[in-house]
Amino acid sequence: MLPLKDDAPRLTTPYINYFIIAANIIVFIFEIMPPGLNSTIVQFGLIPGKIPLWLSGSPAVPAGAALLPIFTSMFLHAGFWHLAGNMWFLRIFGDNVEDQLGHFGYLVFYLVAGALAAATHIVFNFYSLVPTAGASGAIAGVMGAYFILFPSARVLTWFFVFFLWLPAWVMLGYWFVVQFLTGAANAISSTATGGGVAFGAHVGGFIAGVIMIKLLPLRPRRYRYGH
Repeated sequence: MLPLKDDAPRLTTPYINYFIIAANIIVFIFEIMPPGLNSTIVQFGLIPGKIPLWLSGSPAVPAGAALLPIFTSMFLHAGFWHLAGNMWFLRIFGDNVEDQLGHFGYLVFYLVAGALAAATHIVFNFYSLVPTAGASGAIAGVMGAYFILFPSARVLTWFFVFFLWLPAWVMLGYWFVVQFLTGAANAISSTATGGGVAFGAHVGGFIAGVIMIKLLPLRPRRYRYGH
């Protein structure tokens, strides 16, 4: 399922959402410059195996090298289509969540959701030395918040050859179930290596978004579709 647009209204301009999208694009431009994309991801991507090395006191992995990639990896992407897909989802769902939380609140929410998504990935790939990159964990948090705030909003969705207006809870619920089942299948597969798509981060980010949006203060008198 690919969302094309939604009909949830907003009352403010999503400056932070635009800023995050622009930041990801700018970082990607730097990624593809020398020394190249792969080198940048190895240096600034999230490598779960660095965490146990740091915790064990290894001088080869200082705290910054272990922990800073939790945040830097949110702005890295493995290729153009990886970037385009993530930014497309963020464009559709992020503006309404920012409208509810306010600009600064949304920025904090985004970064914390991304960090919690990364933590989930670390837990399930604790000794993996495969670097991961992408904004999808943080964006999953935004989608989790949207799932709670706008369950009845309609999302125009491309599904194979069909274009369907689906309730947000159906489209996002389907996305979450696919991520959960795929992640579970990878976890029990003997061929899983900890690389590829970080489905655990998607699940962790989505759940983090659902929980946080219930705890954080929202702007007063904001219209919430379906409430």
